[in-house]
Amino acid sequence: MPDIIHLLPDSVANQIAAGEVIQRPASVLKELVENAIDAGADSIQIILKDAGRTLIRVVDDGKGMSETDARMAFERHATSKIRQASDLFSLHTMGFRGEALPSIASVAQVELRTRRREDELGTLIKLAGSDVELQEPVSCAYGSAFDVKNLFFNVPARRRFLKSDATEMKNLLTEFYRIALVNPKVAFSLISDDEELFELSQGSTKVRIDELFGRSKKNFVQQLLPIDTDTQLIRIRGYIGKPESAHKSACQYFFVNGRYMRHPYFHKAVMNAYGNMLASDVNPHYFIYLEVEPENIDVNIHPTKTEIKFADEQAIWPILCATVKESLGKFNVVPAIDFDQENVIDIPVLNANEYEKVKAPSTSFNPHYNPFSSSSSDYQRKSFDWERLYAGLEKKTDISFPDNSHDVLPLEDNEAKQDTPLFDEEIGGVTLMQLHGKYILTSVKSGLMMIDQQRAHARILYERFMQQMKDNRGVSQKLLFPEILELSSDDVHLFEELMADLRLVGFDIDRFDKCAYSVNGVPADMDGGDPILVLNDILSLVRDGHSDIQQARLERIALALSKTAMLKSAKELSEMEMRDLLDKLFACKNHAYSPDGKPVIALLAMGELEKYF
Repeated sequence: MPDIIHLLPDSVANQIAAGEVIQRPASVLKELVENAIDAGADSIQIILKDAGRTLIRVVDDGKGMSETDARMAFERHATSKIRQASDLFSLHTMGFRGEALPSIASVAQVELRTRRREDELGTLIKLAGSDVELQEPVSCAYGSAFDVKNLFFNVPARRRFLKSDATEMKNLLTEFYRIALVNPKVAFSLISDDEELFELSQGSTKVRIDELFGRSKKNFVQQLLPIDTDTQLIRIRGYIGKPESAHKSACQYFFVNGRYMRHPYFHKAVMNAYGNMLASDVNPHYFIYLEVEPENIDVNIHPTKTEIKFADEQAIWPILCATVKESLGKFNVVPAIDFDQENVIDIPVLNANEYEKVKAPSTSFNPHYNPFSSSSSDYQRKSFDWERLYAGLEKKTDISFPDNSHDVLPLEDNEAKQDTPLFDEEIGGVTLMQLHGKYILTSVKSGLMMIDQQRAHARILYERFMQQMKDNRGVSQKLLFPEILELSSDDVHLFEELMADLRLVGFDIDRFDKCAYSVNGVPADMDGGDPILVLNDILSLVRDGHSDIQQARLERIALALSKTAMLKSAKELSEMEMRDLLDKLFACKNHAYSPDGKPVIALLAMGELEKYF
């Protein structure tokens, strides 16, 4: 029997490694920018085409590479960051495995131009699928310029699994934020499809936060509180958001030693510090930078290096919690009474001599006064001749009706006709009852039926909006003054994809600026809801769903609109309104559950009722 174990070719081994390291265009961007930072770059330019599918270009002004180093950088496990295993516990660089560049070169077409400051000529290397196609001297600026073209060109299955351009662009921007936030001393430029998204200058951490998020969130930096604690175990610095600025999709970032990380355990410490100051459906903003000794953390857990193990997690938890609490208390996030306001009445201050002139007010009354005694009051009612008002009306007026007057029903008959039951005998046909303005009660053959009127209305609106989008007949109501919707750069691409779907349901939206839109009209059934809040809720639902299927997007749009336009809690309804609501509810395809899956109807059987008696 022949031997069956053999060595894989380097190209195949690199593609296997690329499956762990390079998952999408955002992974390429992360690895290239981190290498540029490790090279000591002061300025980094990023150029993207088609959300990274066609081109990812990263140009830096770092120290560059020699001809030999440039060729060696694309070999597996070739790195300048570490030399032995013990170096893993004293890392001061972002990368260290030596897997990123060979993994990228195995699934894309790569061009590298690099030159050191002391060299007159640089080096040009072209690779495709791990194969070196060209290496020659070239005239270029000092630093390095990587061009990664046609990602996954030789792995069609991986390319088909990429999401839409909007989703991939969102992932690219997420990686960009993580790197830019922790490197405020590095200038960044980001251009996507010939449109400049960011031009970040060198500055402080607070300035960098404002440059990234200040455009889409008004007064964002003013809502941040600084934190700074230094102990023998750890140093904690950064910013946390005031409770009133909390949001459903809050900006939450943890960094350790200049590296982004996810840490649910430390997140819980921050949430615990806020306590009951937050509503149940919102989260606080925070940008927290941790600094510990490199030997006290292990970053070599996951290929993406976002999961980091701390040696003293349980000791750090109370320090982090206390730091956040201290900042919230120190800056007095609870509003205080301000007595020094403009346009208030100026209360004069009296001196000691003026106090003697002030006398307390006194009252006097007659204990014998009786308002019902005629002798106690001299009031006489003024006489008035009311009969003069009816002068000249003694003659009766002859009122005649047309011949068809018998066709007009008396008032009593009209009321009786309006009160005709809308339900058949199975629903009961009896008078409906409303309980606490929230529930509608009616009797049925099997017992007592209870309907949550708010959820019922949400179901009706949800199916109405879905049908409007399906038939492309959404009715739009013009706003008196257009509303301006401001978005972050990562939400702009997602919103562009949603524009066609939003117009189906009745939104009238135009592009106003690079990151802003003018809302000119809203769906007629929105019933006065804030269009900006509704559109932000729609974006949150679609963003959190991570779905590129149009039907799923339409369902989330209809869900957000139905939540906005549904009946408000504890609204009193007339019997006619209740009957109309139930008629429309039972005409729905799914009348038993609300759009978010909660029950609409509860039935209390006669057997259950009899147990109470």
